[in-house]
Amino acid sequence: MDYKFFLYAIGLGVSLAMDAFSVSLANGLGEPRMRTRKVCLIAGMFALFQALMPLLGWICLHTVVNLFSAFEKIIPWISLALLGYIGGKMLYDGIKHRCEEASVSAHLGFGALLLQAIATSIDALTAGLAFAEYDAWEALLSAIIIALITFIICLCGVLIGKRSGTRLCGKAGILGGVILIIIGLEIFITSWF
Repeated sequence: MDYKFFLYAIGLGVSLAMDAFSVSLANGLGEPRMRTRKVCLIAGMFALFQALMPLLGWICLHTVVNLFSAFEKIIPWISLALLGYIGGKMLYDGIKHRCEEASVSAHLGFGALLLQAIATSIDALTAGLAFAEYDAWEALLSAIIIALITFIICLCGVLIGKRSGTRLCGKAGILGGVILIIIGLEIFITSWF
């Protein structure tokens, strides 16, 4: 392994973490009084899935290539559906409770966080294709680097969102929902071009 391996893994980690960063930002906007433990849980969940998906892609590439190529076609649809649902719910709740204090203190449940982590990382399955020439150790090391990068980036996203969320009051849920829907559309549209 040389420096190019690490630069490539870092670059891949940054690019894969951008969707997760935006969703982390939206989560911080939606819950400006979030505790430190939950901030770390959000960043950790995104990091875990951003690392697992490329590894899963690598495993599929080395075992069941035909199944993986068939599944790859529905990845954008899955991301769009999951992020559209979560974003639509946030948007609906934000409009319904626009000026109420309840919308500012809305809490992100574990199930919704899990869906977000899957939706933002599912396109990272194809990053397993970038690991095609790697042995198991190199693929694992790349996944660990991606996880560390994602954790740091998502941590920053949640903290920025929390800080901005208190200034946006009741509009935070609306903005967070719109961001999630836009990310879902972006994943879907860019998969076709």
